[in-house]
Amino acid sequence: MPTLVRAESGERDGLLAFLEAQRASIRRAAFGLTEEQAVATPSASSLTLAGLVKHVARCERFWIVDTLMGRAAGGPADASAWADEHRLLEGESLAGWLKEYEAIAAETEEIVRGLPSLEVDAPLPDQPWFPPNSRRTARWILLHLIEEVARHAGHADIIRETLDGRTSYELIAATQG
Repeated sequence: MPTLVRAESGERDGLLAFLEAQRASIRRAAFGLTEEQAVATPSASSLTLAGLVKHVARCERFWIVDTLMGRAAGGPADASAWADEHRLLEGESLAGWLKEYEAIAAETEEIVRGLPSLEVDAPLPDQPWFPPNSRRTARWILLHLIEEVARHAGHADIIRETLDGRTSYELIAATQG
């Protein structure tokens, strides 16, 4: 049951490898769940596994496509829209968001591997929680994204274990056959 991140061939590859390892933790936590389990809130938190998958997928697209590349990918426009970020809306499903997350991961890989360097920078969004007129490098954005997904992978582990008692090691074994 290996959980060790694969060997990297350089800084960019290493950052992408660690990001993928955290994505895999999120996907594993959702492995084999019914839609009912995926939207359940079994802990004191209002977080659900399906909502976490949706959030980390949208978060990754926001940081890579919207922020780093400066292309609008349809992130929440205001604070009220963020409430929908962590829950499934009518017509959404865990399976749909897992598929979307896979597409977003492929898009991130393509964009990051195509950058001339990790020193490419971009302005932080004009939001009250970011310093005004600040810029961050692709390196910083990737590290921040790894941090964000890792934080939520921990939440996902707790939710999953509360749902059915399955731990990450059991899920690693189950997903590896």
